[in-house]
Amino acid sequence: MSERVDAKVVVIGAGHGGGNVVAALRTAGHTGEIVLIGDEPIVPYHRPPLSKGYLKGTAAMESLKLRPDSYYASAGIALRLGARAVAIDRTAQTVRLAGGGSERYDLLVLATGSRARRLAIPGAALGGIHYLRSIADADAIRGAIGPGRRLAIVGGGYVGLEAAASALALGSSVVLLERESRILARVACAPLAAFFDDYHRAKGLEIRTEARVEGFEGRDGNVSALWLADGERLLCDAVIVGIGADVCDELAREAGIGCDHGGVIVDENACTSEPGVYAIGDMTWRPMPLYGGRMFRLESVPNALEQARRVAAHIMGKPAPAHEPPWFWSDQYDLKLQIVGVPFDSHRLVIRGDMAERSFAIFHLAPDNRVLAVEAVNRTPEFMAGRTLVGEARIVDPAHLADLSIPIKDLAK
Repeated sequence: MSERVDAKVVVIGAGHGGGNVVAALRTAGHTGEIVLIGDEPIVPYHRPPLSKGYLKGTAAMESLKLRPDSYYASAGIALRLGARAVAIDRTAQTVRLAGGGSERYDLLVLATGSRARRLAIPGAALGGIHYLRSIADADAIRGAIGPGRRLAIVGGGYVGLEAAASALALGSSVVLLERESRILARVACAPLAAFFDDYHRAKGLEIRTEARVEGFEGRDGNVSALWLADGERLLCDAVIVGIGADVCDELAREAGIGCDHGGVIVDENACTSEPGVYAIGDMTWRPMPLYGGRMFRLESVPNALEQARRVAAHIMGKPAPAHEPPWFWSDQYDLKLQIVGVPFDSHRLVIRGDMAERSFAIFHLAPDNRVLAVEAVNRTPEFMAGRTLVGEARIVDPAHLADLSIPIKDLAK
């Protein structure tokens, strides 16, 4: 591994990955030119609060920024905000921008993330149908919800549930429509999904499962109702669609950089098939050493941060940081959900705590009782212990996990 301390680094994408890789490079002692290109007109910011505190108006824009505006100039990082990269020339080592202009690079980092998946059904282009990915999206939704407003949410994943909790807090009436037989069908075990289903219903959320939206109708260009596959018509003043995300890997594909169905293919250090080109964050199809090198895509802030640190270390010729187990979180009402690990090959579930008291953790175990994943609701100690148990592939006695008289920290020693 050779140091590239003075190389010019261009980063495409000013989200969590891009914003943190430029900072990590400067912290590690990089002295070369750094350029950060982002298609939004603002500096990198936290996206998770968009469906929670920011949507409810309890978190201000300034509190979302990863670093103050002044940081970038003081760190010698050139910002190209409101600029969209449209092509990569690998031979000339340049990035072409929309509207003219280009940036030469010695090293390139792709951090373009993912975009909200769109519905392709009749009426989907009507006004008042929202997707939540950016702060501009959140601003538009804030203007569409409030007392007396009828909101329909399409999709029962974490974004849909978080947005529902925020909209209810602001006085809207909300119906959530999920085409699967339960909410959180792809991202949570059945007991956890049932707990959240019950909790949301108790807060006033109407949940319809096995409900497939077939089309929208409008009045004066704005959505006014939607149709379900069974013929039912539901009136609404606004719609939020949260049905997943698609990777923004077009730049890489068009440049001939290796991609798979899951995004840009990278190794453990986020190196792509093209020497000198890295990719990080949601857009990557990456190996996970904790799961035998299995390849998959992670949509999470911690994943982007880990890859950013590994890229900075690789460029600077320094040892790579240790791999971390993947982790995620979600805030809904007074519930804090923290998840560590991915339950591949989960054989057994062990519940620690009391679901009725809204304080519990669900441990996913392999056949040999190795801890694969932990889903913790208002149980931060279990989540923290889970990071150790999952990261070290610990084998734990299921009876000890369920026994609250045994401190969880003792099991993680």
